[in-house]
Amino acid sequence: MAVIILNWNGEKFLEQFLPAVCQYSEGIAEVYVADNASTDGSVEYLSKKFPHIHIVRNPKNGGFAYGYNASLKHINAEYYILLNSDVEVTPHWIEPVLKLMDSDETIGAVQPKIKSFSNPEYFEYAGAAGGFIDVYGYPFCRGRIFDTLEKDEKQYDDDKEIFWATGACLFIRGELYHRLGGFDEDLFSHQEEIDLCWRMKLLGHKVMYCGASEVRHYGGGMLPKSNPFKTYLNFRNNLIILCKNHPSRTLLWKIVVRMVLDGIAAIRFLLQGNSKDSLAIIKGHFDFYGSIPKTLRKRKVLKTQDLKPASCIYKRSIVKKYFIENKIYFSQLNSQDFT
Repeated sequence: MAVIILNWNGEKFLEQFLPAVCQYSEGIAEVYVADNASTDGSVEYLSKKFPHIHIVRNPKNGGFAYGYNASLKHINAEYYILLNSDVEVTPHWIEPVLKLMDSDETIGAVQPKIKSFSNPEYFEYAGAAGGFIDVYGYPFCRGRIFDTLEKDEKQYDDDKEIFWATGACLFIRGELYHRLGGFDEDLFSHQEEIDLCWRMKLLGHKVMYCGASEVRHYGGGMLPKSNPFKTYLNFRNNLIILCKNHPSRTLLWKIVVRMVLDGIAAIRFLLQGNSKDSLAIIKGHFDFYGSIPKTLRKRKVLKTQDLKPASCIYKRSIVKKYFIENKIYFSQLNSQDFT
């Protein structure tokens, strides 16, 4: 088993969070830092303070997807644990997940409970208690729908099949990662884990949440939560993965619906005074349209395989439930509305 921390100019996070990773992984997993051509002294710091840590040096900063794809070519392990540099791990964070994965060979990936580092009574935005998508491809989580975060009251201490597991702390079978071709590097960063999990589920593998394992995510370590580039990546990438993985029968009209809903989101940002985020959504759409020929080629390759129906999709609109019907907590959604 290998823990791989992707780093880009994150010396302050390595200094703060790496000691606990080493402490609570000792005897269970080898620890690697995959560095995306940092210029802040990260590598020098690691060499001096953590000489026992394995360092994989990538020649450029090609984002989250490239960074892991390039580094994992050099790491051989039955299980990979992909861990953000701004995540605080806790005692026994590995053992429950390992037990869960060993219990069922069809489980391809697992995420632990993701809590907020700054406010640890609450779930954290990136992953919370496991990810889902709605009928139009919008992602949300148990414990977090849009910007509403739930307090952890042990309501999600279970093991649960989910649609996607967060890349902030992703346990994945090494052989499966490579068989899937890793992350889609055209996405650069954001939602590449949703794409990977979607492809995994189409091949008949489960994605799980393990409530007995807990980590705390600082959040915004590479990009702040409010950032037009992040907005651009999220909207563009979500459309790409929808076009790439969604069944053909209803894909076209769902893209049309997304044009309308994303347009409303752009107007909402504009009315809030966030013109840069509004423009980021528009740019994301135009870049998605330009990417369609390449995305369809990837889709064609995927469709040559023996695909299974993807489970854990919410058959309603989470936008409607949240903004119109005021269903802001996961428990307010009807469990029968999930595939």
